[in-house]
Amino acid sequence: MASGDGLVVRVRPHFARLTAAQGLALCALATRHGDSGLEMTNRANLQIYGVSADDHPALLDGLRGQGLLDADAETERRRNVLVAPAHAGGDLTHRLTQALYDALDRLPDLPAKVGFAVDTGPAPVLTNDPADFRLEMSANGLILRTDGADRGLPVTECDAIPKLIALATLFAETRTPDQRRARAWAAAGGLPDSWQTTRPLPSSWPKYLGGPGAEPPAGRPGVSRDETAGYAAPFGRIGAAGLADLLARSGATVLTVTPWRVFLLHGGTPVDHPDFITDPDDPLLTVSACRGAPFCPQATVETRGLARRLAPHVRDLHVSGCAKGCARAGPAAVTVTGRDGAYDLGQGCAGETPRLSGLTADAIIQDLTRP
Repeated sequence: MASGDGLVVRVRPHFARLTAAQGLALCALATRHGDSGLEMTNRANLQIYGVSADDHPALLDGLRGQGLLDADAETERRRNVLVAPAHAGGDLTHRLTQALYDALDRLPDLPAKVGFAVDTGPAPVLTNDPADFRLEMSANGLILRTDGADRGLPVTECDAIPKLIALATLFAETRTPDQRRARAWAAAGGLPDSWQTTRPLPSSWPKYLGGPGAEPPAGRPGVSRDETAGYAAPFGRIGAAGLADLLARSGATVLTVTPWRVFLLHGGTPVDHPDFITDPDDPLLTVSACRGAPFCPQATVETRGLARRLAPHVRDLHVSGCAKGCARAGPAAVTVTGRDGAYDLGQGCAGETPRLSGLTADAIIQDLTRP
């Protein structure tokens, strides 16, 4: 798709993981054909911006050579699957994800943003992340739950994917045109009671860097008890040179992408790096900001520079270049939204009625930093 500085190319790593070799190759491709960076999304994808039409075929060839492209665009579109980051090869989350990948061609035609979460660890961790149909655990075993429903349907590993396909088909066949997400469909009464019998286990944020209420991991900032190192990327922006340097210095063997602007390095030796956040108290962890102008054609204001200036003074801040609010779908305590080259100041979601309108960046800073 097009952006203000060229094409945007999305990369969906299988199981949300890259080998170190794939990570280094992706850094090289982003430098050669893009804007020398990777942007993390809330669906645990990576995006390369600034790709010219002339460079696009070469970039795709490079991704294909690293095993980072699906066989066709339709398969890639359907493979909208969030995977709990702490999964291990061969565990239930991994097995169910592979089974879902294998069954993508059996899914019905669904709206573009409909997705799935496979989240079957000791407690669900993806509850607040975008997915329409979720495989989670209850006190008594595996369940299939529709987003927005408090309860799900008990399933077994053998019938989980067939029942997920049946539920997605029911949604596709009975939703109204304006019900493009399962949450809206369920709220309107489309989800039968028979699919809502069993509560999932309470959600538990993992002890990785960067989540609301996350506990500082044991040992050192950004390192969990299993020696997985977590690195937060400010605003989800990963500089290719910085990541390549970090991979080389740490000797990590695997990189996991999360929906939380955090990536995890497994194996090797955890090291600090100036490009990435390893302090769980860093104020930038509470700030969301899109790319803004001039990089996005929808934005009319600069965003990330302003967000950096405000971060030490404001907790739970969202700076959006326009009313779409792409960097954060949910509400924030303080929301700054661009409109016609000026800023609106309020709270909640981008585009809601502001408290003040038509402000300059200096006026925003003055208002939010006054004693």
